[in-house]
Amino acid sequence: MLSVSTTSMIPVRRVFLSLLVLAGPTMAQGKNTPAPQEEQIAPPIVSVPYDDKLARFAEVLGSVHYLRTLCKAPGGDEWRNGMQQLLESETGNEQLRKEKLTAAFNRGYRAFASVYTDCTPAAIVAEERYRNEGATLATEITSRFGN
Repeated sequence: MLSVSTTSMIPVRRVFLSLLVLAGPTMAQGKNTPAPQEEQIAPPIVSVPYDDKLARFAEVLGSVHYLRTLCKAPGGDEWRNGMQQLLESETGNEQLRKEKLTAAFNRGYRAFASVYTDCTPAAIVAEERYRNEGATLATEITSRFGN
């Protein structure tokens, strides 16, 4: 059997009590410090059922904008202006949705900027296909979710 003397425990108790005494003021400070101010409550994230299609539409707008500008097609800026109108009409004061759609437009723009540096026949075909996809998306969104 193990024999434990109380005299050998006294130093341990002293160390433990010393730690409590030293830690006491630190623990008390935590109780007396004022609670951190509440952070501004983020506005609720608004999501509409067609957000995914709208993000794809914004991506297509960015792609077409780049390709039409690259090929010096007339009305190249109308695609960027169309995106601006889309942001104004769809997002209002919803900053997160606006950022998401803007990021999609930029993603579409950069995707083609990394591939095409000159207006080639392939770039012209890609621009036509993306315009067709954009028209299809616009029709789907408005027919299904429009007023």
